[in-house]
Amino acid sequence: MERLQKVMAQAGVASRRKSEEMITQGRVKVNKETVMELGTKVSPQDDIEVDGVPLQREAPVYYLLYKPRGVISSVKDDRGRKVVTDYMPEIEERLFPIGRLDYDTSGLILLTNDGEFANKLMHPKHKIDKVYIVKSRGIPTREQIKQLKKGMEIEGEFLKAEDARITSTDGKRNTAIIELTLHQGKNRQLRKMFDTLGVPVDKLKRERYGFLDLHGLNAGDYRPLKPHEVKQLRQLADENVK
Repeated sequence: MERLQKVMAQAGVASRRKSEEMITQGRVKVNKETVMELGTKVSPQDDIEVDGVPLQREAPVYYLLYKPRGVISSVKDDRGRKVVTDYMPEIEERLFPIGRLDYDTSGLILLTNDGEFANKLMHPKHKIDKVYIVKSRGIPTREQIKQLKKGMEIEGEFLKAEDARITSTDGKRNTAIIELTLHQGKNRQLRKMFDTLGVPVDKLKRERYGFLDLHGLNAGDYRPLKPHEVKQLRQLADENVK
């Protein structure tokens, strides 16, 4: 038996707090009866409806995908472009990505059908390290690297890297490889920051998410997360939002 709002959150209806609001608003039925008590517990055999729509419950699953460039971080695209779930056709569960990677960015992205887990990791205070590798057209100066860590106002948003360091340069080609750590996950954040510095991004890849990396995977490959990895991610997010 689990609390009704937890089951709703896991099914991706809404966050647990929003699910509680939906219950108290009388929008949820269990076995055809409207339920407004937040302490209500349900079993896997109970029928749940939200706004008249039956709740589809699945066992929670968790995957890590090495997203290639030129792929949308979504489950469908109205322009017919490739989406992340195209690389996992044999997975029967209804997956969705946790957060996003830009169309032109490759690297590590997580997918699940556990809405509560996804909301926990995407909490604005989670502060989970996300490590990116940038190949730049131009070699940033020491002051520009400092500026990335200090932060900058762009289009009304304050964007910053938690850490940034040049790992290699190529003077002949005028390129550099920079490793950056982000806690934020703003749309096209690193590309905007580098464009503001006048050092455009040529290639961008997310190498790590927390303690997870792409070891043993090629672009387009995926693997299920191990139970201890899921537990560790939950603990990491809980620690960071306290």
